[in-house]
Amino acid sequence: MDDIPIGVLFASLAVLILLSGFFSSSETALMSLNRYRLRHLADSGNRGARRASRLLERPDRLIGIILLGNNFVNILASAIATVIALRLLGEAGIAVATGLLTLTILIFAEVAPKTMAALHPERVAFPATLVLKPLLRLLYPFVWAVNLVSNALLRLFGVSAERISGHHLSTDELRSVVNEAGGLIPQKHQEMLLSILDLEKVTVEDIMIPRNDIQGINIEDDWESLVKQLATAQHSRLPVWRGDIDNIIGILQLRKALRLFTHGEACKEELVRVMREPYFIPEGTPLNTQLLNFQRNKRRLGLVVDEYGDILGLATLEDILEEIVGEFTTEPLTAIKEIQPQEDGTWLVDGSVAIRDLNRALDLQLPTDGPKTLNGLVLEQLETIPDAGTSVLIHGYPVEIVQAASHAVKVARIAPRHTS
Repeated sequence: MDDIPIGVLFASLAVLILLSGFFSSSETALMSLNRYRLRHLADSGNRGARRASRLLERPDRLIGIILLGNNFVNILASAIATVIALRLLGEAGIAVATGLLTLTILIFAEVAPKTMAALHPERVAFPATLVLKPLLRLLYPFVWAVNLVSNALLRLFGVSAERISGHHLSTDELRSVVNEAGGLIPQKHQEMLLSILDLEKVTVEDIMIPRNDIQGINIEDDWESLVKQLATAQHSRLPVWRGDIDNIIGILQLRKALRLFTHGEACKEELVRVMREPYFIPEGTPLNTQLLNFQRNKRRLGLVVDEYGDILGLATLEDILEEIVGEFTTEPLTAIKEIQPQEDGTWLVDGSVAIRDLNRALDLQLPTDGPKTLNGLVLEQLETIPDAGTSVLIHGYPVEIVQAASHAVKVARIAPRHTS
């Protein structure tokens, strides 16, 4: 190198530092890419995204070519810097060259390029693939040899390079992605997405209408009583039983019953004929599973039964949809008549109200992993049937028993949560 002009050596050193910065920034940018956005861009036809996606299919090879190039240019830069130092300062210049080169590479080839790449990974990564992809093909034998040794070492620790790209987002990770979306997704849409993720944690018992509140008709009632019940029914589908609710014989659509009355064909036998057979749901079924079951069986209503076949309650498709989109009414309190706000800021609540409905309507945080109703929650807390006037603190909320029967809490007053 003694015959090479000093100016050429300085120019070569500058080019090598730039190349070092290129390799450093490329590594950071490619590893910082959002894999799911990258997949979306690649599917949309972005060429840079497609090249980056192919390179990232085998991160071991990508890292191999980047580090091979980075180490080569850094070592060559060190050699040229040493030659320049010897020419200008003699033996003492080696230490000076080492310090200056270290500082230069740290700033111009490491910190600055990597910071830029971390802040704008796509802007750096996509153009870099134009160089890295052909370079990988050119130097593939060297990269293969390096990967052969490094992958063998990784296998000793139970790590396989072939399985690196096979990871998928878990439910909790998806939840974090939705929460961090910020203004990209409207707040209401975020709540709906999170509610969908929560469906697997909620079972049909959490949203069902309890057995005692099921509205239906007894086919053994006299005809006039049946006609009156059909005329005043608040639901479009009614369970029909013979004798008692444990002997359900079908589900009647009022639309079909109305057609019978319109044509003058209405009678008990015709009602039984147009009924659809009952659909039963095992207790403990997660809502995400039941939503698919409703769709698969073309059903909108099902009866929840326990392991003995006893009816526990009734669940509908609308109940599941409300878990996703919220109540279909504009004001939550209007959907639950058993909740009455008071002038002093408290609420009078019927003991049969579901805890989940209570939390949703009043924005409370009562526990939902135990009893399903307010009555059950109070009884669990007190371990006895309370008398009227009894007060208890449940999860920070003062609850006063206003009315109680021999077997249950009928009405309770709930005050806002204590913050102290």
